[in-house]
Amino acid sequence: MAMLSVKDLNVYYGSIHALKGISFDVDEGEIVTLIGANGAGKSTTLNTIAGLLRPRTGSIDYLGESLVATPAHKIVNRQIALCPEGRRIFLNMTVRENLEMGAFTRDDAEAAETMEKVFSRFPRLRERENQSGGTLSGGEQQMLAMGRALMSNPKLLMLDEPSMGLAPILVEEIFDIISSLHELGTTILLVEQNAKMALSIADRAYVLETGNTTMSGKASDLANDDRVRKAYLGG
Repeated sequence: MAMLSVKDLNVYYGSIHALKGISFDVDEGEIVTLIGANGAGKSTTLNTIAGLLRPRTGSIDYLGESLVATPAHKIVNRQIALCPEGRRIFLNMTVRENLEMGAFTRDDAEAAETMEKVFSRFPRLRERENQSGGTLSGGEQQMLAMGRALMSNPKLLMLDEPSMGLAPILVEEIFDIISSLHELGTTILLVEQNAKMALSIADRAYVLETGNTTMSGKASDLANDDRVRKAYLGG
């Protein structure tokens, strides 16, 4: 049984049909990536799984139980965390306070233990622990957003455009961190404009086009598919 199973998901923004019957699975321990152009429905998919949007039809099952009617805060309790597009950190709060916001489902002892792990993984956050989020660089803000998501100790981590707006050297660093989280056992659902990087670390991939799943398979196979190369890899 898949850890996460999305079947025939239809989501609307008013009269706009954003997701048109999307289906995919994520198995425990995998990195699965969703790739596609802007407007393909990638972020909408993650936001729907996270409970921030409600599907009109379709199912979302996590560890065998439906999430469709589950409020967003209870989805976090199920150990699913979303690191949103655009980072969405609290600019006027300190690094520590931002991290504490990610641990609202946990007791103080657990939160303190996890914060130490986050600081070990992101040493720059420890150095800037008492700085406000708004004073951090783009790369540091992305690390903070990922650290905040990790504070809930997720089994399934959803990352929405983690490399957006970052310099190439920082993109490499962020993807190294994603790979190391995966090696430690975190299951990852990754939405990423940088299809080449996403396919290089993922186990499997799905291509989304205008709200539909048009291709799927092993990430390495899709990386070598002429249609994917022409559309998303610049070659």
